[in-house]
Amino acid sequence: MTATLAATASPTRASTRLGVLLMVLTVFGPISMDLYLPALPALTDELRAATSTAQLTVTACLIGLAGGQLVAGPLSDRFGRRRPLLIGVTAYVIVSVLCAMSPTVELLVVARLVQGLAGGVGIVIAQAAGRDVYEGGALIRFYGRLTVIGGLAAVAGPLLGGALTTVMNWRGLFLVLAGIGAAILLWVALGFGETLAAAARTTGGFGRIAADTRVLFSDRRFVGAVLVQGCVNAALFAYLSGATYVLQGVYGLTPFQYALAFGLNSAGFALFGYLAGRTSERWSLPGTLIAGVVMAGMGGLGLLTAGLASVPLVFVIVSLLLLVGGTAVTSPPSTTIALSDYPQFAGTASSILGAARFAFGGAVAPLVGVAGALNILPLGIVTTGSVALAALAGLVFLARPRRAS
Repeated sequence: MTATLAATASPTRASTRLGVLLMVLTVFGPISMDLYLPALPALTDELRAATSTAQLTVTACLIGLAGGQLVAGPLSDRFGRRRPLLIGVTAYVIVSVLCAMSPTVELLVVARLVQGLAGGVGIVIAQAAGRDVYEGGALIRFYGRLTVIGGLAAVAGPLLGGALTTVMNWRGLFLVLAGIGAAILLWVALGFGETLAAAARTTGGFGRIAADTRVLFSDRRFVGAVLVQGCVNAALFAYLSGATYVLQGVYGLTPFQYALAFGLNSAGFALFGYLAGRTSERWSLPGTLIAGVVMAGMGGLGLLTAGLASVPLVFVIVSLLLLVGGTAVTSPPSTTIALSDYPQFAGTASSILGAARFAFGGAVAPLVGVAGALNILPLGIVTTGSVALAALAGLVFLARPRRAS
């Protein structure tokens, strides 16, 4: 029998066990997308696929992660967090095995789409369950920690994948993902108590979901936070999709050296994500958000410069670090702005926010490979353009003070 935590557990108690599990759940999406990236060139060769077609395996996962959150968020508002989570993690384990068995790139793309759908469940429920049990400064700190662990998984995934490619092929990497999913499934079954009390759940089916969605999209601050986070993450996912070709193809790094380069970004993401959570709470949500967009913009401009002129490897690495660090800084304030005012349907709000991250990323990821595997310029254009759109969204939707209701 699972305990209902929403009404009875204090934030302190939740942070000891439940908080750790919620942070682990955020690794679903990033690990799913990133672990096999160092093996993407080898996968492309083995399945005799074009570079742009192979990159569709990344895009399909991103689209699935977005769609899975859109479905799981509202369902968790109605049926509670535990049941949808158990179903999603179980499906994730099964489809990860199917990815490993795919004989063609076309079937792998389909399997990756389903894997993303299942993986999105963990991400959206982690955010929504956090909103169930935290508030105020504790909520900001929690979202800061989610940023650190989720982003750390996103950037450290290739590090682990690069190490694993020395002992296994890309099919083995998907079996590793299945094993990770199985371990999380066991943890959820034994350690995840329901966080949303029955009395707090929504009713009314699709009509209620539509009404909640209208409320969210009528809020200028919510829309602005979603657009800023979506656009900045589009730049991040473009980098994750294209960096493996740039660093290995253009600069000649081995898979393991490529993974080491990502290790630097892992440390940067963790540091900047942690600092962003602290500064958002103690200083200013808007100020921290602006600082993150500026950092990401500097990184994008660096990559654009690398596409227009010959620059040393260290210049590209620093640019990537600025891009990743800026993304980490924007996440805690934008997530808090988007979700803090809507505890009554946190799952729906979280699903829209999470879907924007991955849908925007899925839309731009194929653009990185349009000029082939040995051209940096598309990566520079996509990252710079995405951050510029994030800055524009912030000015339009978040710059003006909220009118009193």
